[in-house]
Amino acid sequence: MRVEISVESVAGARVAAAAGAARAELCAGLSDGGLTPSVALIEAASALIEVHVLVRPRPGGFHYTRDELDLIVRDIAVAREHGATGVVVGALTDDGRVDDACAAFVAAAEGMQTTFHRAIDVSADSRQAVDRLADLGFTRVLTSGRRRAALDGAPLIKDLVARADGGLAVMACGGVRAANAARVIATTGVGDLHAAPRRPVGRTSGGEVSYAGVAVPPGHDHFETDQDEVAALCAVRLE
Repeated sequence: MRVEISVESVAGARVAAAAGAARAELCAGLSDGGLTPSVALIEAASALIEVHVLVRPRPGGFHYTRDELDLIVRDIAVAREHGATGVVVGALTDDGRVDDACAAFVAAAEGMQTTFHRAIDVSADSRQAVDRLADLGFTRVLTSGRRRAALDGAPLIKDLVARADGGLAVMACGGVRAANAARVIATTGVGDLHAAPRRPVGRTSGGEVSYAGVAVPPGHDHFETDQDEVAALCAVRLE
């Protein structure tokens, strides 16, 4: 079982490394669904753990303008130049198919690992998307099986694993924690799990703070990677 932890800080990368995670998905703005992180953050995190940089130019959907697609290609090159082992990318056409521009993403990665992110869960057809991603040469795809939680989407995830047939790895996400990790593996057949355990921290001057609809409990002002949850998940051993 390989565990990938989604983090948005150097401290988060350090937590993932200390717990023995296989890699960190590095991003900014997790409360916005994840955005491209800064060069300084890429460099600092890459010194601690294998880093796969999320390249996403804005919040919202995954149908991008020409300018945005060009930015993604340029940011992939930047991630490679500053220590990343892989990138996490994706784009869809206006009718929900894998955008042909994804071929340029793989080319720009120049041998780095490439993960197609959860855009697959809002694509027109996840099965056809997996076929296309394998043809394009992606390393893996991240999915919750089009459901909020991996266990709910397990039947589709299992189907995608069989369909990929080793052509690319399928990584399960969505509510993955130590308590259910073994069950997710058993019901889906994946070898990779992705999680983003976070806890609220800090103090506000008063009132509830909300970012992109993700409310931080009163008395706190931001989230950080949950060290205990990460350690417990990475400590899971399958029978």
